[in-house]
Amino acid sequence: MSERAKEATSLEALAEYSRGALVELPPFAGNQPFVVRIKRPSMLVLLKRGQIPNELLGTANNLFSGGVDFTKDDGTLSRVLELLDIMAEACFVEPTYQQIKDSGIELTDDQYMFIFDYSQKGVKALDSFRKE
Repeated sequence: MSERAKEATSLEALAEYSRGALVELPPFAGNQPFVVRIKRPSMLVLLKRGQIPNELLGTANNLFSGGVDFTKDDGTLSRVLELLDIMAEACFVEPTYQQIKDSGIELTDDQYMFIFDYSQKGVKALDSFRKE
């Protein structure tokens, strides 16, 4: 902590933070920008609300800890994709994920992974995509 006096964050500032951030996702193709407002959901809140079904808890744990083995044909990939879908639903603010799906738009693999990384690491996740 610094020597300067700390002040409580105002409710207005907290409300603004909770709206998420404008972030440029990987493009669909070429140089087509895809800017959205996304937020970082709480995994604990998603679990508490039952938004991550019990049958996905093991997969979620493995995915978050980096221990997913995609080489086995045991349904892991299907469960990971279901989990990425849940994360996208929880992250998108504007447009909503439902609006994207209702428009017939399918996200790319890079976009799904970007959203997942952002949900776990915040702006730090943007660095790896900018370096590519």
